Amino acid sequence: MELSSWTKFLKTIIWIRLLFFCYYCQAGKILVIPVYGSHWVNMKILIQELHNRGHNLTVVMPYSNMYMNEESPYYTSLKVTLPFSQNTTRGKRFDQMVDNMVYHRSIGSWFSLVALQIEMYTFLSMGHQMSCLMAATIFENQEIMKRLKDAQFDMALTDPGLGGGVLIAQYLQLPMVFNVRWVISGEAHFCVAPSPVSYIPLTWTELTDKMTFFERFKNVVNYGFNLCFERFFVRPHYAEVCLRYFGPDVNINTLIQSADIWLTRVDFVFEFPRPTMPNVVYVGGFQCQPSKPLPSDLEQFMESSGEHGVIIMSLGTLVNNLPKDIANQIAAAFAQLPQKVIWRYSGEPPSSLSNNTLLVKWMPQNDLLGHPKTRVFVSHCGTNGIYEAIYHGVPMVGLPLLFDQFDNFVRLTERGVARFLDISNIKTEYVLQALKDVLENSSYRNNMQRLSRLHHDQPIKPLDAAIFWTESVINNKGAAHLRTESYRMPWYEYHCVDIILVLLFGITFFFIFITISCRLMYYKVCKKSRAKG
Repeated sequence: MELSSWTKFLKTIIWIRLLFFCYYCQAGKILVIPVYGSHWVNMKILIQELHNRGHNLTVVMPYSNMYMNEESPYYTSLKVTLPFSQNTTRGKRFDQMVDNMVYHRSIGSWFSLVALQIEMYTFLSMGHQMSCLMAATIFENQEIMKRLKDAQFDMALTDPGLGGGVLIAQYLQLPMVFNVRWVISGEAHFCVAPSPVSYIPLTWTELTDKMTFFERFKNVVNYGFNLCFERFFVRPHYAEVCLRYFGPDVNINTLIQSADIWLTRVDFVFEFPRPTMPNVVYVGGFQCQPSKPLPSDLEQFMESSGEHGVIIMSLGTLVNNLPKDIANQIAAAFAQLPQKVIWRYSGEPPSSLSNNTLLVKWMPQNDLLGHPKTRVFVSHCGTNGIYEAIYHGVPMVGLPLLFDQFDNFVRLTERGVARFLDISNIKTEYVLQALKDVLENSSYRNNMQRLSRLHHDQPIKPLDAAIFWTESVINNKGAAHLRTESYRMPWYEYHCVDIILVLLFGITFFFIFITISCRLMYYKVCKKSRAKG
């Protein structure tokens, strides 16, 4: 075949493939309503990949100071101006709250832990109030509403950890895809799938799926407490907005349960097994990628560690500093190790800092974890870092500080891949012992590498699965065929309370009827006997 013929043939094949691709992957218009902080880190990965696939994305952005950039090549920003006093102080309040929570946790007393819980729940309640304010501000702004309606979005991508995105999607009547691990009432599975508390531990209980009687008692009590908190401290914020804009028959929980696809940031190599639903897609670790080459200065530092390797320490996006005494104890422990250390830390350098420790304000965490010189990851046990450690097979030393990090660590210890550090009892010898144990005991690395193999052993990559189901909602204008209708049922129908009551009434009526019949027959027989006598 001549060269020109080959060229025509190849062009024909390319055009066929392009037509095939366009048919199954139509570019869509996506409205993104994110949640700030580490949640935005996950959402940003999805946004970039969807942009690379040709989709147009608009991001609702009320919190420009919470790791979000108004200018981006991947999306168009829709700036929402909240009342001045609320919008400008939120970032400072959040940072102060995190610092206070770390401080209370480091004290470790009963009183400080109670104060910690009160402050955390107060801030969560304020977060839901702000989310409702954002939604109401958009609904009342005619210019923004006209822009949103004229855009003719195909779907909404949101994180239901705060419910403002759900309200906006409902107002615009858009199909919803969730990038989710949490909803307003707690852990997402409890909202979308049957979740027996007999073997599914609640967040903040620090329990496993193998519970004793007293642990199950604790789990049930916590379940009741969570229901009360959601009913009296969270739902009222949304009830006011729902009543005003959607009517008395709509509530936030029903709206959340009506989502088409739940992209759940969970992988069962880490999470405990539990029931699920057809529209739940597990994409835990979708942000993980093969490591890229490091900057020259970091690469030189890594290689200079020789056969001993490097320890990586990071406490995530929320915690930049530790109390000085705790930082000094950790730095003193690092100084006694032959390994080198890269520590993400932006505060005043600890006085006990050794020349084997490099302090950095930012680090390419995924690339460092994938480096062959990395031996241990010291982490706060946030889910992003955990999945990156699993992806690259790096054992961990956990220093949980906030929110669900303690429950995450329980799952790590259950898998035999991590050692625990208690921030309320940080001493140099304890830190040194934990590090040496993970460094010298090969079982930690072997167990983590086993989890890594299981995580990689999937028919489709988590990120590809997330994009596929997002595009499926665009192409099919929803995914109602995968969604159970249970969310439309009142609680007494869902739990068959009405059926049980009818059965109890029927059984009671039957026994009453039998009793009365027997009495009547008895009296009739007795009456005949007396008549004959």
